[in-house]
Amino acid sequence: MPKPKASQEELKNLYESLKIEAELSQNYVVLIVSSCLIASFGLISNSAAVIIGAMIIAPLMLPLRALAFSALEEDLDLLRQSLISIGVGSAISILLAGVLGNLVGISEFGSEVLSRTQPNLVDLGIAVTAGGISGYAKVRPKINDAVAGTAIAVALMPPICVVGLSLSQGIWQLSWGAFLLYLTNLLGITLACMIVFITYGYAKISHALGWILGLTAILLLPLGVSFFQLVKQSQLQATLRRNLVKRTVTIGQQVQLVKTKVNWTKNPPEVYLSVEANKPITPKQVRLVEEFIEKEMKQHFVIVIRASRVQEVRSSDSLEPETPTQK
Repeated sequence: MPKPKASQEELKNLYESLKIEAELSQNYVVLIVSSCLIASFGLISNSAAVIIGAMIIAPLMLPLRALAFSALEEDLDLLRQSLISIGVGSAISILLAGVLGNLVGISEFGSEVLSRTQPNLVDLGIAVTAGGISGYAKVRPKINDAVAGTAIAVALMPPICVVGLSLSQGIWQLSWGAFLLYLTNLLGITLACMIVFITYGYAKISHALGWILGLTAILLLPLGVSFFQLVKQSQLQATLRRNLVKRTVTIGQQVQLVKTKVNWTKNPPEVYLSVEANKPITPKQVRLVEEFIEKEMKQHFVIVIRASRVQEVRSSDSLEPETPTQK
């Protein structure tokens, strides 16, 4: 086992600092409540600026670093306190977001909510990077810890609020996706903090690192599938936007592709295209789209086109003749 690079004084200072961060204090609860409410309002109003503002005060990253250190050092007291703080903070956030969702009433979720319900490998990469920044800021006090804290909070608070909001509307699929993202972030951040603490000699390698690696590896399967679907959908949408209008549906008419949605749970996958057209779309044109997509993507898709009629009206258009008045 390599000799730790950190001195006894540095280890003591780090431990005392992490012990304070792991406490379930009044300040911690107040910040959790405040950041959750602001983030939830931002998610409901679909405002990225409000969500980012909430992240500045979110304290969820504090007990995570203590969790990483205590697991490596097998400090059960610090580990228990860290888990309690994380659990209570998560429960408060889900409950508050759920209550707020019921009170406000959400007819339709915006992009800020939906973007946090389909985690993939990119999200794991973000979590690991953010965790590394947080751990490095802890062992290098000259770095502004608030910057690292904001990076971690961005990864943690919005997904757990989305869990509460989606549960308030009974949408279990969205809540599960958001919870998977939250779990991905927890594991990724903890893993990165562990690696930093080990690298800089503040902790030794233990079985806890193997457990975190194993749990993270389990998540690679659903995250990898989601990432593959994301890439495939991106390619599909690019193909549609680049070639669809020129080669198929738009023969003899004007069509604009507004939105693309793919249901990958069907076999073959179903592609829903929302378009604006100046003439009705015929079944023959839909069949042409399917043949074109199958040729381009080397995979069969069922195409469903949802078309809305576009009508241009100008002030210069002639008015309908008035009916002559009978004498």
